[in-house]
Amino acid sequence: MAGHIQDRWYKTETDDKGKPVLDAKGKPRRVRSDRYGKGMRYRARYIGPDGSEKNKSFPDGQKRLAETWLSNIEADMSRGQYIDPAAGRLTFRQYAEKWLATQTTNVSTRDMVEMRLRRHAFPYLGSRPLGSFQPGHIRDWVHTLEQAGVAGSYGRTIYANVRALLSAAVDDGHLSRNPCDAGTVRAPSIEAKRLVPWSAERVLAVRAGLPEIFRTMVDLAAGCGLRQGEVFGTAVDALDFEAETLRVVRQVKLVRGKPVFAPPKCDKLRDVPLPRSVADAVRAHTDTHKPTAVTLPWLKPDGPLVTHRLIFTTPSRTAVRRENFNVDAWKPALVAAGVIPARERGKRHVSAREHGMHALRHFYASVLLDAGESIRAVSEYLGHADPALTLRVYAHLMPSSQTRTRLAVDRLFRGADQGEDGPETAQAA
Repeated sequence: MAGHIQDRWYKTETDDKGKPVLDAKGKPRRVRSDRYGKGMRYRARYIGPDGSEKNKSFPDGQKRLAETWLSNIEADMSRGQYIDPAAGRLTFRQYAEKWLATQTTNVSTRDMVEMRLRRHAFPYLGSRPLGSFQPGHIRDWVHTLEQAGVAGSYGRTIYANVRALLSAAVDDGHLSRNPCDAGTVRAPSIEAKRLVPWSAERVLAVRAGLPEIFRTMVDLAAGCGLRQGEVFGTAVDALDFEAETLRVVRQVKLVRGKPVFAPPKCDKLRDVPLPRSVADAVRAHTDTHKPTAVTLPWLKPDGPLVTHRLIFTTPSRTAVRRENFNVDAWKPALVAAGVIPARERGKRHVSAREHGMHALRHFYASVLLDAGESIRAVSEYLGHADPALTLRVYAHLMPSSQTRTRLAVDRLFRGADQGEDGPETAQAA
């Protein structure tokens, strides 16, 4: 056994020299202690893997339970599944706060994870001790998320954050296994929905609905596949008109509500083709709206200051902020183009997540794939981390093998009708 059971209601009687007094059978005589009849009677004691003594108390009449508990501790140690009871009492929220503080991801990513946990995990899981987690708790939580309308890809992102946190808790000895790994636990479901790219007419209509100072943003996003932040961060030094290339090397993003310069998503610096029509639109824009030197911190609000001559700025010559642009420029343009209804008096615009500026990237991808460009090239131009991601999102936009088969057979038999070599000619040969 990993330790022993102490009966605190009795003690061994000793003589004047401190030696045990033996009874008639030659065994140490037990007498009542000062604690007799008070509090917990049995204390299970053992030495943990770290060399320190651990214990747990049990009431009178539960000696068998104390022995069973101690046996389980010994079995867990031998299997390498031992969890320190004190560590298991740490709550989900307490551990999450420590875990977040040690993450090496950039500040904005940590802030997003903290926000998701605070809004969608802490209210349901925050006060639960880590050592008490069972798969059923995760199933109930996922069900609660879906009932609250937090599903789809966003729900899966929240679930992935919780799963990663619990995996770290396993590594740190707070849990024996991750409850998310149980076969009965499922991530929030995602409704099967195919991406439908905008038409060229819609792209041009939204462009026309934007304030004139922002219209060329559409040319860059739809003509080069840039993300919104990458458009905001495009500077003069990114444009190589002679080589017809646009270098995507930075973005403007918000970190804790403050704009900063940062690398593109996933640090994917890339060169993309600069079509002449887009180059002409950018030249015309910069003739009218001169590039502006904007100074922002790098990566985080207290980062080193850097300066770039940006192509797009606000009328007050400052960096464009995502939330202001979306509310004051983008959604009114969607209304003007008939994409969403007009805002009711005193209310906000309707939610239009699928019609955000990201729709212009989808348009760009659809144009390239329709023209026969390879998935690998499209992935590179979009700055995706993996061509597999590009394939999952846009595979249905690629010319289908059925279409190629029909065209190949049509060419074959139409050629035969015109007297060219066909199946019969091949057989005769």
